[in-house]
Amino acid sequence: MTSTLDTRDFAIQARGRIALRLLPFVFLLYVVNYIDRINVSFANLRMSADLGFSDRVYGLGVGFFYLSYILLEIPGAIIAERWSPRRWIARIMISWGAVTALTGLIHNVSQFYVARFLLGAAEASFLPAILVYLTRWFSLRDRSRASACLFAALPVASLIGSPLAGVLLGVQWLGVAGWRWLFILEGLPAVVLGVITLVYLTERPENARWLTEGERNWVTNEIAAEVQAIKGARQPTVLEAFRDLRIVRLACVYLRAITGVLANIYWIPTFLKRLSGSSITTVTSLLMVPAFIGLVGTLVNGWHSDKTAERRWHTAAPLLAAGAMYWCVILFRSDVTLAIVFLLLGSGILYSFYPVFWALPTMMLSETAAAASFALIVSVSQLGGLIGPYIIGFLNDKTHSLTPSFAFIALLHLAAGMLVLGTKVQQPVRSAAAHAG
Repeated sequence: MTSTLDTRDFAIQARGRIALRLLPFVFLLYVVNYIDRINVSFANLRMSADLGFSDRVYGLGVGFFYLSYILLEIPGAIIAERWSPRRWIARIMISWGAVTALTGLIHNVSQFYVARFLLGAAEASFLPAILVYLTRWFSLRDRSRASACLFAALPVASLIGSPLAGVLLGVQWLGVAGWRWLFILEGLPAVVLGVITLVYLTERPENARWLTEGERNWVTNEIAAEVQAIKGARQPTVLEAFRDLRIVRLACVYLRAITGVLANIYWIPTFLKRLSGSSITTVTSLLMVPAFIGLVGTLVNGWHSDKTAERRWHTAAPLLAAGAMYWCVILFRSDVTLAIVFLLLGSGILYSFYPVFWALPTMMLSETAAAASFALIVSVSQLGGLIGPYIIGFLNDKTHSLTPSFAFIALLHLAAGMLVLGTKVQQPVRSAAAHAG
């Protein structure tokens, strides 16, 4: 009885200490990452006009980021798992921050394309490295909630980035346009945090001096037991992970979802400005609405998914709802106010699918195979970043209407939601210690 009580105490204390120590910092890293990722969408409210870019030029430039990102995503994730996710995350942050700041110096189309390509190379494998890191610290029962805290950074980054962009786009310091300052000033925090990462993050639970010996033993044994339960008699190879039809199916789900997500992310400031005819300040203020909806939805959906141990519907429902909202934008296109409401709702609801989706591959594979599956899914999905924004630019230039763009995004989300419902996954494996906790 005493042993059971001790195990329960260690479980409660360890889970609390780990969450308090790691999640706020990882959350901060992802906030900075996402602000740097989406700042080009705000810069475009002035940049394209200043540099003479068409919608297709801007869309293709956005896509160049994903060309290098795709090429380096899988090798980077494997390096993170086999070498050190902590060091790899730090390297990524320092290099992407420097490239982001330098993007503020571009003057023509070729420089824009090169800057985006280098940014993709610098940032590749950031998300898989973070996910690999979290799987070393959080058991399956806590993984959706941990991921929810991570992915809550996406709407929070919009809450911070939207008004910040509104302010910076209006400045003209030292005769330099505001959209250039947007890149320069938002790239510097990543460099600083990259250096801090090396000092603050701990590689594995067994190295954590900030846990007691009993807590270290509990979390180490808990994670090891779950890894063994998932992989069975032997560890699947990377190639076997790539041939796993469940992983391939999840990659297809994420490709459809992210193509729509990225098409929306990089164009929604432009969508809102063209729909409403409002000022840049009003547009950036309106974008705080989906960010707030996304923050609440991400946390609630991740928490409820862990509570019920249900993954598929918690992943599919936000995708289906977002798709429906985009169709409503088209149906109510003549009523500008309603169209904007549905656009903001669809953009916000979508965020909540992220944390639950990323719990799915960890229920199938572990260790290097899991890291490779993260990278495979992310790499395949980033094709959406290559084609999605460009297709929107092409449709806008070709049709001179936003309706085809909204239909394209709606179909992608609906297709992703329906596909995930057809994906079978096993229930989370919980050890006796986990139940005790």
